[in-house]
Amino acid sequence: MAMSRRIDVVLDSVKRLLRIGATANLLNLLQKQHPADLASVFGSLHDTERQAVFSLLVERSGRLAMETVSEMGPEEGAKLLTGRSAEEIARLLQEIPSDDAAALIDYLPEELSTEVLELMRRRESGQVESLLEYGEQTAGRIMNPQVFALSEDLTVGEAITALQGSRDVEMVFYLYVVDTRRHLVGVTSLRRLLLVSPETPLKRIMTPEVTSVRVDTDQEEVARQVASYNLLAVPVVDEENKLVGVVTVDDVIDVIKDEASEDLLRLAGVSGDERVTTPAGEAFKKRLPWLLANLVTAFLAAAVVALFEGTIEQVTALAVFMPIVAGMGGNAGTQTLTVIVRGLALGELSWESGKKALIKESLVGLSNGLALGVVAAGVAWATKHDPVLALLLGMAMVCNMFVAATAGTLVPLGLKAMKVDPALGSSVFITTFTDVVGFASFLGLATVFLRYLVH
Repeated sequence: MAMSRRIDVVLDSVKRLLRIGATANLLNLLQKQHPADLASVFGSLHDTERQAVFSLLVERSGRLAMETVSEMGPEEGAKLLTGRSAEEIARLLQEIPSDDAAALIDYLPEELSTEVLELMRRRESGQVESLLEYGEQTAGRIMNPQVFALSEDLTVGEAITALQGSRDVEMVFYLYVVDTRRHLVGVTSLRRLLLVSPETPLKRIMTPEVTSVRVDTDQEEVARQVASYNLLAVPVVDEENKLVGVVTVDDVIDVIKDEASEDLLRLAGVSGDERVTTPAGEAFKKRLPWLLANLVTAFLAAAVVALFEGTIEQVTALAVFMPIVAGMGGNAGTQTLTVIVRGLALGELSWESGKKALIKESLVGLSNGLALGVVAAGVAWATKHDPVLALLLGMAMVCNMFVAATAGTLVPLGLKAMKVDPALGSSVFITTFTDVVGFASFLGLATVFLRYLVH
């Protein structure tokens, strides 16, 4: 809360100083802030204010300006750069690590990004272009290629000398050891390096078992490995096991945040790249397809209801309780779906190990169905004075809650097995199942036992 209040104070000050034209004071204020805090401030400014403040910061401190842009994320950061010349963008991108620069270039307009890459190539900054050759959301795309490595033939004293002469080492806690062809053969720590005599061969103190990832490894898998093994960084190797980069924990945190946000949005039927600042027209285009899909499923549920129009005409009380059965099934399905998708995202669950989860969720669905069915039946009996209607409502509730739990488990597991993001379309399928089964079970039972109902 204290941080939030401080950022609010900085934001108010930035707006006021910008309004009165106090450029010197504004620059002094900006240069005292952390890039992450400045990113929060930038995110709360209007477009014209944001561009004005960014321009001022670029003139005084290009590094701080670009570090702020990196903290904002590649999509929003690229919008700040798009109005500038390719020459200036290429110069500014030199101020940040190549993996951050590659992410920003990826969101620039195609013609502009091509020109920027050409300029950076002339300045011997081909690392950015090489990163863009790797697939999106892979270890190769998010790694930093400027990784410090030691030859296995060095002694500890020579290794320390090499380390002292190296600048901009990405992760000094882990020192990776390579052979003459740069194959990754081991790892040691800075602490271990300092606790042995300088004459000790590096081979004797290194650990040959190294946790590493391939350049084509999905970024979610990279994040899982860093989290599972409590790593501060993980080396990235190519198909020949040659060391080509390193992914550090700060990059992993960004991956976890982005993936969690993407799954949350997709579960709600919203495109994973939509943000609060996304223009209304673009948001409309992103959301409409999912709403159309939901509309199709709604007509499917309506078609099921239409099959029982005659029953509803004779017992109008059925129309009162129909939405309860379908609605509770949808809520229960969403609960199960959220738990299963989270388990899949964290690597805790797979199609092979899903049997136990299916049994557990089915039991939970049945238990909740029985408990809620009793409550719903009691309310129906008390209000409509029809014990048969109450019993049928309770039975339909049990049936739909069980189906909701089963579908909420099997649908995301099935999508994952088919190499489809389980968060992408699961909610649409679950809604369809619970609506159709809810209406069909309740109205179907009512049709069978129609003679016993109060007309």
